[in-house]
Amino acid sequence: MKKKLKLKGQLRSYMQWPIMLTALLIAMNIWIYVLDVKIGMVMTFFIAIYVVTVVILYIYNKPLILNELISFATQYGQVQKTLLRELSLPYALLDDQGKLIWKNQAFMTAVGAENARKKSIFGILPDIHREDMPDEEGMKSCHIHYEGKDYRVDLRKINIDSMLDNNELVDTKDYEGYLIAMYLFDETDLNRVIRENKDQQMVSGLIYIDNYDEALESIEEVRQSLLGALIERKINKYVSGVEGIVKKLEKDKYFVIFKYKYLQQMKEQRFDILNEVKTVNIGNEMPITLSIGIGIGGASYTQNYEYARTAIDLALGRGGDQAVLKEGAQISYYGGKSKQVEKTTRVKARVKAQALREIIQTKDRVIIMGHKLSDVDSFGAAVGIYRAAAFLNKKVNIVVNEVTTSLRPMMECFMKAQERPEEIIIKSAQALERADASTVVIVVDTNRPSYTECQELLSRCRTIVVLDHHRRGGEIIDNATLSYIEPYASSACEMVAEILQYFDENLKIKSSEADCLYAGIMIDTDNFMSKTGVRTFEAAAFLKRNGADITRIRKLFRNDMTEYKARAEAVRHAEVYREVFAISVCPGEGLQSPTIVGAQAANELLNIIGIKASFVLTEYNHTIYVSARAIDEINVQIIMERLGGGGHMTIAGAQLENMTVEEAKNVLKSTLDKMQEEGAL
Repeated sequence: MKKKLKLKGQLRSYMQWPIMLTALLIAMNIWIYVLDVKIGMVMTFFIAIYVVTVVILYIYNKPLILNELISFATQYGQVQKTLLRELSLPYALLDDQGKLIWKNQAFMTAVGAENARKKSIFGILPDIHREDMPDEEGMKSCHIHYEGKDYRVDLRKINIDSMLDNNELVDTKDYEGYLIAMYLFDETDLNRVIRENKDQQMVSGLIYIDNYDEALESIEEVRQSLLGALIERKINKYVSGVEGIVKKLEKDKYFVIFKYKYLQQMKEQRFDILNEVKTVNIGNEMPITLSIGIGIGGASYTQNYEYARTAIDLALGRGGDQAVLKEGAQISYYGGKSKQVEKTTRVKARVKAQALREIIQTKDRVIIMGHKLSDVDSFGAAVGIYRAAAFLNKKVNIVVNEVTTSLRPMMECFMKAQERPEEIIIKSAQALERADASTVVIVVDTNRPSYTECQELLSRCRTIVVLDHHRRGGEIIDNATLSYIEPYASSACEMVAEILQYFDENLKIKSSEADCLYAGIMIDTDNFMSKTGVRTFEAAAFLKRNGADITRIRKLFRNDMTEYKARAEAVRHAEVYREVFAISVCPGEGLQSPTIVGAQAANELLNIIGIKASFVLTEYNHTIYVSARAIDEINVQIIMERLGGGGHMTIAGAQLENMTVEEAKNVLKSTLDKMQEEGAL
């Protein structure tokens, strides 16, 4: 039997309510019969006419109403489809594999009619990738650039089973697929306005002349004012070229302001003022160098200025002749190719020595630590600070977790000369047990918290002192009470030797302790052949007067045959890359201190004609250690910074994890290629 369409829900109740009122009329008619029979009969006649009329109207109007409803529903669906097709917002439906199922006119206009015929959205919009597809959360957004316009793409997951619950053609019970609704929002004008607004923002900067006093001293007095005027003219010309303003703060310090839109141009030119100012020469023996600090990304002009202050401190702490850009937590470096100029004055060393003495005097215990895998310079500097603290009758400990073969002879020599040697050298766990509120932690030969022997000590103790000769990087010990970082110094031992001279005139250093400090200087300067200055030899002379013996030190650092052969193998298998870089791998099997041997091999490779920088990779404890060395033409420190390391212009290193030696070598080569293309070397 053919089934008919039926009304249901509220519409059906609305159509039937006149019939339902018949029951009320019948009840009234019965009550009237009780009162008067004749009137009740008349009432019955009219009720019968009412019922017949209502039934006829219901039967007559029902198909008309159904037809009107069906017509409306059909037209409503067509209107929806037309509106969706002609919607000004680009809209499309995709399957779960990214294939295009349906799209409206606006979408075809946005991507082009030809492109819209492609089946996959990844082929139509290459900036959209599979990882941009919605996951369990059901909604994802991404930003793309297409045909000169910027779009925000919203992708919404639509479950098919909820759409086809009542269909009789397809069984969706076990189907896990879904559809994706994609919307394109044109943000081109919005992004343009944002860029224009950002381009108009003011950028704060500081420019310092690194060696102003030293340069003036090297020329005649009548020319000194001319030199200052020429430098100032260069700076004014450079800043005015970017529509900026220069305000002279001191004789060698300038504050600058310019618009953000010029910053990208300055970055692309790698702040060429750094090289231009070096051309100023009116008889001065040394070229003029600048340090630039720029701060952006702050919530206010005051915060941008604070960022600029931090950036200029980083530039100066890294030796000058470079620009440092600080944008929030991100820091970028430009320049830094020149060798830093040694300061001949010892005023700073004297001031730091007195400040260190005052800090130690206020504490009961001193804990000294260097970097992990402590080397001769790190341990020698720790020994020097130990002597200063012991002179003030303080409890002193040196944290050394692992003693390498190169360090063991020196440590044994030092321990023999001490009264209670077993209480001096401790490990991290013991240091944490002894540290309290009345403890000062002194970090030597590193300024990176992650490189220290026990990083937890830095957060446990409130008073921290940092003594280091490495250039500062993005990661620093920022809660130090006293920070003495001098990149021009040859070694941490040189710095400590100077401090000891001003610490107290009655301070006496034992010969074994002088040996440790002297050996640290020797190792870091490659027997006084690199990175040495006047103050380096003065520090060595001070240690000689206190009993340092070169012959005794040389005997401590003789290599065994296995290490000597390993170093020779590293040199023999060295690869010359791009005609100026020597890259090799040091075999670590059977060596107790493979990283030391790798560093020695890197020094050996510099003796080859034509080699400007050497890199030796050593695998140790599942980590690839890179030792980088140069003489003067290449700054290996900025190369190692790209790999997450750091150091000096001529001596630097990095640690690479979760990769093989061959992979590390490829990473190094790609870094050298990229930096040469950028002109950063």
